[in-house]
Amino acid sequence: MLRRVRVSEGERVLVTGASGGVGSGVIQLCRARGAIPYAVVGAGKEDAVISIGAEGTVTRGKGSLIEATAKLTRNKPIDVVVDTVSGPLLPDLIEILSPQGRYVTCGAMGGPMAEIDMRRIYLKNLELHGASQGTRRDFAAVRDYALAEKIKPLVAGTFSLEELGRAQEEFKKKEYVGKLVVLVN
Repeated sequence: MLRRVRVSEGERVLVTGASGGVGSGVIQLCRARGAIPYAVVGAGKEDAVISIGAEGTVTRGKGSLIEATAKLTRNKPIDVVVDTVSGPLLPDLIEILSPQGRYVTCGAMGGPMAEIDMRRIYLKNLELHGASQGTRRDFAAVRDYALAEKIKPLVAGTFSLEELGRAQEEFKKKEYVGKLVVLVN
């Protein structure tokens, strides 16, 4: 995703779902690239995301996302939005992006449908991208960052295959930071 939207050093990146497995990886990959990541997270997950490299956090559901992001960045522009949530957040995320900004989505945990004002996209000259998987080159780059200890996967819990039901219950609660892993023997 970051390669597709050309995230580069010094750029400001807003990451939704930043406490999840993908979002937490994106925060770390932004730092490894020299970008400045900001995180949108659920209440109680702020410190965990700061500890892996987020410059600051916006707590989802506490007032206006647009206003909270502007306050967090001291009105500096957001160059890229990496959205793992989508749904009703999308119109605000489009508004938050600076002119010529780039948006990439890789999920729709917040819902698959969103209503947006298309004029905001063409008047701001935005780029929109979808990403469901990377290339072998992308995988190799992530592997290299992990081997160089520039990123570290966050494993919130492991479950045996026999515990799959319990893993699903934990997943639905959304009280963890990182990924839940099911081990198959």
